[in-house]
Amino acid sequence: MRIEEMQPEERPVRRYKPGTVEKLKVVRLGEMGAWLDAGTGNTGDDILLHKLQQTAPVAVGDEIEVFLYLDPKRRLTASMRTPKMKEGQIARLKVINVSRDGAFLDVGAERGIFMPYAGMRGRPQIGEIVWAKLYTDKSGRLAVTMEVEDEMRRASKPANDVKVGSFVTGQIYNYTDSGAFLFSEEHYIVFIDNKEMKDRPRVGATVTARVTYVRDDGRLNASLREIKEKAMSTDGEVILALLRERHGKMPYSDATSPEVIRDKFQISKGAFKRALGHLMKQGLVEERDGWTYLTEKIQDSSS
Repeated sequence: MRIEEMQPEERPVRRYKPGTVEKLKVVRLGEMGAWLDAGTGNTGDDILLHKLQQTAPVAVGDEIEVFLYLDPKRRLTASMRTPKMKEGQIARLKVINVSRDGAFLDVGAERGIFMPYAGMRGRPQIGEIVWAKLYTDKSGRLAVTMEVEDEMRRASKPANDVKVGSFVTGQIYNYTDSGAFLFSEEHYIVFIDNKEMKDRPRVGATVTARVTYVRDDGRLNASLREIKEKAMSTDGEVILALLRERHGKMPYSDATSPEVIRDKFQISKGAFKRALGHLMKQGLVEERDGWTYLTEKIQDSSS
């Protein structure tokens, strides 16, 4: 009995899915390329390996490893450009497309690999490069996820020889309620507390942080803020700029809540008080009834 004469329930089920890497046999060659055995017994189901998707010559009888994907007409198609990483591996991958349901990351295959919304850390944008892991989802398709905490832990090494005050450079790979986690170029895991960030870098961003503490477990605590002496000057300039903008007065002082200070100045309450105290010692500002004012000294110098 021929395949086309079988009842639908008797026909062989298509074995292969898009988004998978398979080892298939070349069963015939044609003008467009090579045809691979789809395993259904029906030559009409054979999978095209177009000449443009061949990275080396192929012959009938060869068994070759290919990446399967859907072409623009939703036909199952093969490419010899397979992912450049293995399942379970992590790598820095480029975001090549974003949709409502997730994103597609470049793993070196013919098409991007899908990352579901649930596997995101933050909201990656096209062109960004993020840490991600290749895995097989429940449907048997390859997928990627930014949930790489366990892999980072296994790939990391203790920072035993690092000194407080030195700098480390790496990429942000996760945020928690407490702060950000960075994986450094030396493979150190670095924690950056929220109060040690003036701005929140995006997940995947490369940053350089100053080491503030070497933990007993070999991890590091670090800061993206300037050292206190320099920060006082920088933060003081921000305060003075706001006072000038508000004609010499503002409803913020060392009695203002930490939440308001962080929202208005993007610094901690402690940093604000240090900068404000520094300005008061210089005779540039003064506090009265919960407000801060420019003094006549600075007003005169500005006129």
